[in-house]
Amino acid sequence: MKEKAIYFCNSCGNEQSRWAGRCPVCGEWNSLVEAKTTIDSAGKKASPVDLITLEKLPLKQKHRLVTGISEFDRVMGGDDPGLVAGSVVLLAGSPGVGKSTLLLQIAAKVKQTTYFSAEESLEQIGLRARRLQLDKSDLRLAADRDLSAIIATLTKEKPSLAIIDSIQTVFDETVPGIPGSIAQVRDNCWKLQQIAKQLGTAIILVGHITKEGVIAGPKALEHLVDAVFYLEGERRTGLRLLRSEKNRFGPTDEVGFWQLTSSGFQPVDDPGKLFASLTTEPVPGRALSITNEGSRAFVVEIQALVSPTAFGYPKRAAQGVDLNRLNLLLAVLENRLALPLDKYDVFINVVGGFSLRDPGVDLAIAGAVLSGLKRHALPDRTVLIGEIGLLGEVRGVFDQARREKEAKRLKYSWADVGKTVGGLRELVKG
Repeated sequence: MKEKAIYFCNSCGNEQSRWAGRCPVCGEWNSLVEAKTTIDSAGKKASPVDLITLEKLPLKQKHRLVTGISEFDRVMGGDDPGLVAGSVVLLAGSPGVGKSTLLLQIAAKVKQTTYFSAEESLEQIGLRARRLQLDKSDLRLAADRDLSAIIATLTKEKPSLAIIDSIQTVFDETVPGIPGSIAQVRDNCWKLQQIAKQLGTAIILVGHITKEGVIAGPKALEHLVDAVFYLEGERRTGLRLLRSEKNRFGPTDEVGFWQLTSSGFQPVDDPGKLFASLTTEPVPGRALSITNEGSRAFVVEIQALVSPTAFGYPKRAAQGVDLNRLNLLLAVLENRLALPLDKYDVFINVVGGFSLRDPGVDLAIAGAVLSGLKRHALPDRTVLIGEIGLLGEVRGVFDQARREKEAKRLKYSWADVGKTVGGLRELVKG
């Protein structure tokens, strides 16, 4: 056995044999850190593996662990709800969004659950449990960050569900580096994955979010786990949304909705009515749309503030929509409708504090901008739905029938602007 130095990138997890000032994969500066690894110089003789044909593949149904939190179970499995036994799930979210609160509620409902807190003390968890009225649960907890002790406990207890909060604070003394380092996070996640498969225990790992909005640690961490979920929501509002980024055992388009109250996460069974209740009176710069998230369609409100720029370069800012998408739509409006948007600052916000990735809201963004520019409100209880192309054409959207059904249920009218963005002029006069 001999020791060899390997350098990992803190940003993307790239691995290489030499140090460099800049990562050749992601381009980040001073992100390469050293880690030691051992190599067996003698090697070993490998035996060939047994191959199998597709028709002989086992089709055994995976056992699902239903938590009793309906919105969570739906996101995990869709039509086949719940966690898969032996799976490893990574739950990430910004600080204060409610990850620990949600997981404590889940842990209290599932029998034979162990909760390992590597950040908070047992006293802090106890205070939260009493606030959530969960102190009568038979949940077993431990405040420990030693990975060896955690694995030994899992092997002894064999729980049906284990929660580790968080993977960035767990430490293994046999691995070089401090807690949260590349080597620690990757190695700890790999060992937990192996123990999950061996025991059939479902494990939920809590992951931290960086200021760029991605999971802290290497990108390889997402490849080691079976599912990756993001808990989203504005800290100053009670709305919370759980979104799937990766799911080996279920759909990746399902979402769960909750209202975060003093008594914990309360499921939202009808998000359509909830979001419709958030809409305000008709004012310039406001547009409504219907977006699809998983098996649900609901109304969203998009607000635009368009004001003359005080500098030579107009400012663009977007909260809840992709900034690059906003810049593209503004370029289309400026080019196809001859709008002087180069002289105005444009700010976009999605009411409710969560992100929209649906291209079907393009028309609503454009309508909000045009309404804010012309200082003329769009028609009340009218939804704008459509994807806008570079040539100014308005395209149909995915699952349009479901959106139309939701608009009809909530008594909203469907705005027909034609096949180009020029049709917005008829809605916004002034």
